[in-house]
Amino acid sequence: MKRSRFTEEQIIAILREQEPGVPVADLCRKHGLRLAAMLNGAVAR
Repeated sequence: MKRSRFTEEQIIAILREQEPGVPVADLCRKHGLRLAAMLNGAVAR
């Protein structure tokens, strides 16, 4: 299994940033994530 670039704590912090209404695309750009990866993770949960 491939190791994640981000720790569990970092992933949680990124997801919490999105709650106040920050656009997902801006959030992904800020943290160097691909939009598709972010959306796939949200759908999987």
